[in-house]
Amino acid sequence: MIRIPKRFAFAVIGLLAACSQTSQPLSLQPVDYAQLNGWSDESPEAMIPMLRAQCAHLARLPPATRLGGDPSIVHTGTTSSDWSGACAAIAAVQPGRAAARQLIETWFAPYEVEADARYTGYFEPEVRGALTRGGVYQTPVYAKPRSLVRTHATDGRVVVGQWVNGQFAPFPTRAQIDAGALDGQGLELVWLASPIDLFFLQIQGAGRVVLPDGSTLRLAYDGRNGQPYVPLGRLLVDENQLPPDQVSMQTIRDWLTAHPDQARTEMERNPNYVFFRRLDDVGPTEGAPGAFGIDLTPGRSLAVDRSVMPLGLPVWVETTLPTQGGMGGAWHHLTLAQDLGTDINGAGRADLYTGWGPQAQAVAGNLHAGGRMVLLLPRRAEVAHTAAATDASAQDQ
Repeated sequence: MIRIPKRFAFAVIGLLAACSQTSQPLSLQPVDYAQLNGWSDESPEAMIPMLRAQCAHLARLPPATRLGGDPSIVHTGTTSSDWSGACAAIAAVQPGRAAARQLIETWFAPYEVEADARYTGYFEPEVRGALTRGGVYQTPVYAKPRSLVRTHATDGRVVVGQWVNGQFAPFPTRAQIDAGALDGQGLELVWLASPIDLFFLQIQGAGRVVLPDGSTLRLAYDGRNGQPYVPLGRLLVDENQLPPDQVSMQTIRDWLTAHPDQARTEMERNPNYVFFRRLDDVGPTEGAPGAFGIDLTPGRSLAVDRSVMPLGLPVWVETTLPTQGGMGGAWHHLTLAQDLGTDINGAGRADLYTGWGPQAQAVAGNLHAGGRMVLLLPRRAEVAHTAAATDASAQDQ
């Protein structure tokens, strides 16, 4: 986990897949913008407000702050100082599509990821809940317990757990928490109508609770119990409850709903448990806060593997969206790497943030598609000026 100032969300959707994806090392190949399918139809001006928000965040960081990625492979964009030239240009860019396109082509160099891209989706669930327990509202959403701590093991690893009689011990599992391990601590933020809703809220790492009076309570990730994350979809496939080619958020939810006598036992086989905090300062039209400290934008924000790809990096995505949700078909757009995901491992893997509401849920729950990924690495000032001069000379000829 990364500590992010003010706000933090951790997208933990992954595939819920029957089979784990093989992590591929990153290899990059330079390409031209003309080789990006759909680039001429893109609206890069839509990215300028997002890029300015990122630059404001980067300006608050020390110049040597590591953003992720291996500098021997990703030769720029791995530290906040690599963005200085691009951010100055972003601050000064004039309105309009032509100016935005010129800025991106001048200040960002496209490199194709030489691996099979694989895209999944995540969203903010909307669930029913109440601030007090009663009626159907019997499932608590817990705030992070004070006893939950992070420390270093003797081998230097960061571990999560609790101190018990002077000894560091694992924190309770999902089953132990369901059985009352946190009762009496006053940690309940809200009560939900369904334990299945809580399970998927924890998988997504953020969500919206619609209260009885129609108002909405926003929730964001605030920690987890340190227990391993076990994909429920894989377990259901291993037990022949779901065919391997039909695993999705919706099919898993449908199975849990159809098997109420087995649902709790199956969900508790994933011992990982997520805690939340209220987002009282986030409006209903704003996306969930991402791991980069920026509010996520539907269809423009990605969750990535930070060990492979730096946070904040522009990423050109070519994939296919599912027909559910009315957005199906070829999808070619510029996005930003602004979040992290537990099951997002290796080159070419990313989760697309689809927003909130039924359409977002339909797209995210059924998005398991291949495609192409191109990283746009920020150029340093001297390189950008040389590239701009070369392009101008070519146009004059």
